[in-house]
Amino acid sequence: MSEQEPTLNEQEPTVNANEQAQEPNQEPNETDELTKLIATIEALEAEVKEAKEAQARANADSYNAQRRMEQETEKAKKFALQKFAKELLDVVDNLERGLEASEKAGVNEATLEGLRLTHKSLLTVLERNGVVAVGEIGDTFDPNIHEAVGIFPNADKDIIGQVLQKGYTLNERPLRPAMVLVGA
Repeated sequence: MSEQEPTLNEQEPTVNANEQAQEPNQEPNETDELTKLIATIEALEAEVKEAKEAQARANADSYNAQRRMEQETEKAKKFALQKFAKELLDVVDNLERGLEASEKAGVNEATLEGLRLTHKSLLTVLERNGVVAVGEIGDTFDPNIHEAVGIFPNADKDIIGQVLQKGYTLNERPLRPAMVLVGA
């Protein structure tokens, strides 16, 4: 043998790269399995977190939808009478005109009293259902519930001087604006 060639005992043992990275008592495929298990656990944890967030969003959406439905139902109940009440306002106007004409014509007192009681009864029923008259002489002009159709010379600025037609609101929502003359 030549001096340059090492003998069998002198040769350095060859070590696999995977074996160097592992702990002395573990086999190579155990580390791979652990790595895979850790990755699977992390993926499952991420999925659980995502599912919990999705559930929370779904719960919030459900709650919001329920609240919206309740609000819309309440609003529908509150304003269901709007069309009917608006049509009744014509009856109120005609009754008021009839009462006024009867007073001027000198109709007997019993008939006038019957008209007054009928008028009062109708207004009471409307008020119980949220219909309220607006637009009285001396009130401050509000463009949301009043419609100025002219100027009243003897009234202060932005004060109602004369009411030509009563206005009404239904649960504080304008049903019909009052036609008024306003001071300038």
